[in-house]
Amino acid sequence: MELALTDTPIHLASALLVFLAGLFITLSIGKRLQLPQRRTLLLYMWHSLFCVVYAVYAITNGADALVYYIKAMNGEFMLSVGTGAVVSIATLFVTGLNLSFLGACLLFNIFGSIGLLAFDASLRATTVDKSALVRRFATLIVFLPSISFWTSALGKDSLAFMATGLALWSAMNLKRRALLMVAAVGIMLLVRPHIAGIMVIALTGSLVFQKSIPLPQRMLLGGVALAATAAMIPFALNYAGVGEGAGAEDLASYVEQRQSVNTQGGSSIDISSMSLPMQLYSYLFRPLPFEAGSIFALAASADNLLLLFLIVAGSFKMLKRNKQVSDTNRTFLWIYSLLSWLVLAMTTANLGISVRQKWMFAPMLILLFISVLGKSRQRQGSGPAARRRRTRSPATVEQTL
Repeated sequence: MELALTDTPIHLASALLVFLAGLFITLSIGKRLQLPQRRTLLLYMWHSLFCVVYAVYAITNGADALVYYIKAMNGEFMLSVGTGAVVSIATLFVTGLNLSFLGACLLFNIFGSIGLLAFDASLRATTVDKSALVRRFATLIVFLPSISFWTSALGKDSLAFMATGLALWSAMNLKRRALLMVAAVGIMLLVRPHIAGIMVIALTGSLVFQKSIPLPQRMLLGGVALAATAAMIPFALNYAGVGEGAGAEDLASYVEQRQSVNTQGGSSIDISSMSLPMQLYSYLFRPLPFEAGSIFALAASADNLLLLFLIVAGSFKMLKRNKQVSDTNRTFLWIYSLLSWLVLAMTTANLGISVRQKWMFAPMLILLFISVLGKSRQRQGSGPAARRRRTRSPATVEQTL
């Protein structure tokens, strides 16, 4: 079955309607995230540009998004997570609004754009008192092509990235944004139940070790979180294909089996023979420029080089000083990002998949490492000029979604 971006004038009109609806939604959310309107508009247009690029790429080369769209056109509706959730959401709009493939991609582009806005707002709040160089570096990261390319089209990645961005933003002030964190976990549960399970585990750890919360409250919240974790883990194991009653041997067998999946094609690597540090390195930082075999791999390698620089520079700074910066729930961010990185690196043998899926946790690592770069401008002075800079900052007034 051959598909086109838009087949009829109605398809074109519906795609334009979805785009304008996305513009209205993102401007509204950008305001709640304390982002300037012009910046919100720029981020949405940037993300939408990659949505069109992805749609053209998918029509030309094939992609999972085409399979999801065909299922939606046929009216399939599945009460399940993962692919079933994506198809069901697409079916509601494709059949209801008579969306073309481009229109369906623009619909999911809204989800990815929300994630990008939340990611940008979190970095802006973290670097508000940093030097102009650090703030520009944070902006450069937000505009990395691979973030917007993989999260702008019909598929799981757009929803997963939205959940990641919202979780990151809520972690900036977890006490006031607890409901938003619950929503982020729920969205992730729809498309990546195992990652949602890791989110809940990280929340449990952050509550137990949060010294600012009185011990009785920590025990109560920790108990609730542990109960939720116990309920979610069997569900996530079932989704992954391990089974509810899986033991250590079953998990080891599953990891070995996953290391041999998706090993066909130019972007495949043999992780079964790698040490764990090499698996972690390969998942997050490869391909590098000298390994790139296509224009897409070259673009991804440039992003990876930037990430490698950030983590090396940030690690060096962390070794030099122990002081925590910002009031971010760092325990949650560390547990979630490191545990996700570990699980995905041990079970993904295809760099093409890792380039997409690492954006479910990389924003957390980026914020943690960029927060230690440079010196705070507050330390450089407390006079009228410094006070005016802090007053103008969009992060000085706490708001929630």
